[in-house]
Amino acid sequence: MSNTPEQTVFIIDDDEAVRDSIKELLESVGLQAECYDSALAFLNNLEPERPGCIVLDVRMAEMSGLVLQSKLNDLGFTTPVIVITGHGDVPMAVQAMKNGAVDFIQKPYREQFLLDSINSALEQDAATRHLSTVEYSLDQHLAELTKREKEVLTHMQAGRTAKEIARALSISPRTAEAHRRNLLHKLGISSAKELILHLTPQKERNQDS
Repeated sequence: MSNTPEQTVFIIDDDEAVRDSIKELLESVGLQAECYDSALAFLNNLEPERPGCIVLDVRMAEMSGLVLQSKLNDLGFTTPVIVITGHGDVPMAVQAMKNGAVDFIQKPYREQFLLDSINSALEQDAATRHLSTVEYSLDQHLAELTKREKEVLTHMQAGRTAKEIARALSISPRTAEAHRRNLLHKLGISSAKELILHLTPQKERNQDS
């Protein structure tokens, strides 16, 4: 049995009827939901390690959705945010998108449209968390490489072949290939292409995509 925490949709809205409606909709399709009546209530119970997404109202008493989003960004909180808004709040919702929200939905919304957006956000969160786990494991394994394997790795990152690595390090191509094969095995990676993908910073990957 998996010990991975179940994904949760965090609903933050000061309108009880809206909270209950969204929660009922999500539970009807088997999704777990958790409701908060204010931004402060959510912040007071913040658990960054819990997977899921946030459905956030823009206009709320005490603290607006925009202010909450800004605070979450400052905390490095990467859980995807979906903004729900009234017609008059569209400029605020656009600002929320600029601040990193993955979608914004106007009230009254179509239930299926909201569900599709939530499912997409949950998939994004799962992918991001998986990549973070892979990169953390990779960092641990990188520390286990020998000095020579690290030298070979540097050349692999530059896109050089085993023959080119051999010439650069004054070793035989067979030895270079052996180091190449060993370091890939230690890192749990199947190919040089996959290695380069994992070692490319997230920012650069986003620019290339």
